[in-house]
Amino acid sequence: MATEGFKWENVGMKALLGTKIGMTQILAEDGTATPVTLIQAGPCTVTQVKSVEADGYNAVQVALGEGKNLSKAVVGHVKSAKVSPKYIREFRVDELPADLKVGDAIDVSSFALGDLVKATGTSKGKGFAGTVKRHNFNTSKKTHGGNGNVRRPGSIGSMYPQKVFKGKRMAGRMGHDQVTVKNLAVAYIDPTNNLIGLKGAVPGPRKGLIVLNGGNA
Repeated sequence: MATEGFKWENVGMKALLGTKIGMTQILAEDGTATPVTLIQAGPCTVTQVKSVEADGYNAVQVALGEGKNLSKAVVGHVKSAKVSPKYIREFRVDELPADLKVGDAIDVSSFALGDLVKATGTSKGKGFAGTVKRHNFNTSKKTHGGNGNVRRPGSIGSMYPQKVFKGKRMAGRMGHDQVTVKNLAVAYIDPTNNLIGLKGAVPGPRKGLIVLNGGNA
């Protein structure tokens, strides 16, 4: 891994991969408590640089973590970067700097306090859920003529067109979806331990992958 990290400011954007640690709070000098989500962000390694001439668009591909049982295709792909990543993600950029090369490192020093970023993660899976829990449906009355089954969904449509339209709110798998939260302010940065704290909540469980995008990402 390169000793001098690549700076996203060179391409007018900021992006980083990390894993969620959990939530805590930061106390200001006046006693104000700020809820933050701590993320173990980076250091990431550049595994591929795509250009308009070769690939049709400009992009920077970065990797994070130590993976196990990598396929031969992935091993060959990241061989030049000398890493065995667990996660690989790609970020498109408008222009590529001339000094960018495979093997460069990216860390939290690219971000600054007060930066607004969007965090993308996979929400917690809740399993199979009914309409009351999944879509906040009302229950039917328990007394005065109720038949005792208060959580049933009820009618799901008319006789015509004799089918259920896609997107109909019914019981089914809940959670484990890609969720993006925008405009989260950077409230804490620890370059020594590669920690970054975002004001507010970030989707996903602990140790889940979080993709951070800032600037024009």
